[in-house]
Amino acid sequence: MKFLSLYFLLSLMIGSLLQAEQKTVVLTFDDSVKSQAEFVAPLLKKHGFNATFFITEGFSFHKRKDLYMTWAQIKQLHDQGFEIGNHTKSHRSVKKMSAEQLRKSLEHIENQCKKHGIPKPISFCYPGYATAPKALKILQEKGYRFARAGGAKASEPDTDHHLLLPQAFDGKPASTLEQFKKAVDQADSKHIPILTFHGVPDLEHPWVTTSPEKFKAYMKYLKDNDFKVISLRDYPLKN
Repeated sequence: MKFLSLYFLLSLMIGSLLQAEQKTVVLTFDDSVKSQAEFVAPLLKKHGFNATFFITEGFSFHKRKDLYMTWAQIKQLHDQGFEIGNHTKSHRSVKKMSAEQLRKSLEHIENQCKKHGIPKPISFCYPGYATAPKALKILQEKGYRFARAGGAKASEPDTDHHLLLPQAFDGKPASTLEQFKKAVDQADSKHIPILTFHGVPDLEHPWVTTSPEKFKAYMKYLKDNDFKVISLRDYPLKN
């Protein structure tokens, strides 16, 4: 009886230790690209990964439904457990909008979410990665909890502002598996790499496309190495 109790205690301790050491990354996707619903989401579900999809109606969203998701597909992503984030109505830089224009741009996506049965977004992505003090103020006023910008470093929950979180990896045609590994392997108890992708592929913007084969390799590395893959809404808010 004593042996079984000791074995149970050791099992709990080992399980807790493994959980504490598990590396965490945040997976994000920009621009409402159709391949995110048709190729990315099924692969993520297969691996048990979560992610945030940042939605905009910019570019050819209304004209090219062969390239961009419908709101029904966006709702389906939500129903599958993924987070739907706000990427502004038309993907204009926050630096080029007045405070009122930015507020209306955010509210357009919020209203579209409400119309289609999706909760009001709490995560935001800066178009073109550009930030501005006025944007930070408006995001705070409107109750956004997280925002992803640009950069090339792992975020630090203990010190980084939760509305100015950097990305550690930005998927591009020239990106390599070694670069991806270097980015995600920064993950530890004090660092959470945030990963950015666009379409897989992204036919309208080939300079930010990722091939399906390369994306599969990236996700396989995360799965094979037991990474915890979360959406931005699940980021540990410490400041």
